Amino acid sequence: MGNTPDAHRTHAWVLHPKIKTDYSARVATDALAEAVSLANALPGLEVMGETVVGLPRAHPGKLFGKGKIAELAERFKAAEVELVLIDGHVSPVQQRNLEKDWGVKILDRTGLILEIFSDRARTREGVLQVEMAALSYQRTRLVRAWTHLERQRGGLGFVGGPGETQIESDRRAIDIQLVRLQKQLDKVVKTRELHRSARAKVPYPIVALVGYTNAGKSTLFNYMTGAKVLAKDMLFATLDPTMRAVKLPSGMDVILSDTVGFISDLPTELVASFRATLEEVTAAQLVVHVRDIAHPETAEQAQDVNTILETLGLDRDVPRIEMWNKSDILDPSALEALQNAAERSDDVFITSALTGAGVPEFLDAVSRRLTPDKTQSELVLGFDEGRARAWLFEQGLVRDEQQTQEGFSLSVSWTARQKKAFSDLQRKPVACSKA
Repeated sequence: MGNTPDAHRTHAWVLHPKIKTDYSARVATDALAEAVSLANALPGLEVMGETVVGLPRAHPGKLFGKGKIAELAERFKAAEVELVLIDGHVSPVQQRNLEKDWGVKILDRTGLILEIFSDRARTREGVLQVEMAALSYQRTRLVRAWTHLERQRGGLGFVGGPGETQIESDRRAIDIQLVRLQKQLDKVVKTRELHRSARAKVPYPIVALVGYTNAGKSTLFNYMTGAKVLAKDMLFATLDPTMRAVKLPSGMDVILSDTVGFISDLPTELVASFRATLEEVTAAQLVVHVRDIAHPETAEQAQDVNTILETLGLDRDVPRIEMWNKSDILDPSALEALQNAAERSDDVFITSALTGAGVPEFLDAVSRRLTPDKTQSELVLGFDEGRARAWLFEQGLVRDEQQTQEGFSLSVSWTARQKKAFSDLQRKPVACSKA
């Protein structure tokens, strides 16, 4: 769908079902605002209206009651709505029934996010992962969605059995395509692993930016690197991870990684995509959690990010700091209160990636965190421990070395992490060459 003035723009309406039995901590109006932002992130859509729909319970067949369906139908007809976006889960049966009653296309939250991801993915890996996620989602849509179709004819001639149902046939076709895509993805992942191995040889620490979507990660990334990563006031402006070498004001060289933004109620079909993205994060020496501190649900967003990081297996030992971003749009009293709160923590910094306010202090803190305390150790390595000795020199840890009759006496300066890595290296078996 294009964004040109002459291009047809699909008229859409956004609904947020507020179900009494749903004890979510999110405010309905804020959730609706996020859903509208998601809709605006998809090109070619024009949001004609938005509504919070209060429900005592979810109707199993149509989600909404008869009266509400009729009321909304009149609104949609008047606004010439073609697409209704429902901010929540809609079952295949509910989707089919609502589309029939309203005469429009229905997309639930998962379907909408998948559409955005499909539109934004640029790398080969990203495209493949989104395609697989979409197929997995489509596969769930087949459940009870083909009940109008009879069983296909099977067997040979007139003697054959009843054959497989249409739904079974469609599932089989999707499964075959998923296997094909997985093979392609495996090849791409192998290539990425080679690139990661190459980066590992560069003695620069990795700083990973994570956070809720539209928190300002890409703006910070561009400020620090001079890159031109898409940075817009739009959800999911960045999907593919981007990495750049950066020299901090202290003179330290680091690799900065910009990652896809997180979101609440992340579709399970996209978890794999996030996991692949976070493989870069798991290799980081420092994780920077960028927060939109001016957002009314900043605390809930932070909790969502931490939950996803935990779900995806990010090591708790990796140091983290918080960057409270977008301070430029806070009123003076709110800013003062946050500054007082930030001063009580060594891991919180108030900044504006747009104006640069607070960023120099933040970068100084990054340098300090990446310069951990080092200890001195004396090691004795035998002549047959050449691999371990070479590793110490590659890491730049050797301060002095003396050759002895037994081998090498080395004086090293290292961090606790480097010491552990050396210990792990020594425990690895050495492959013996065959005669």
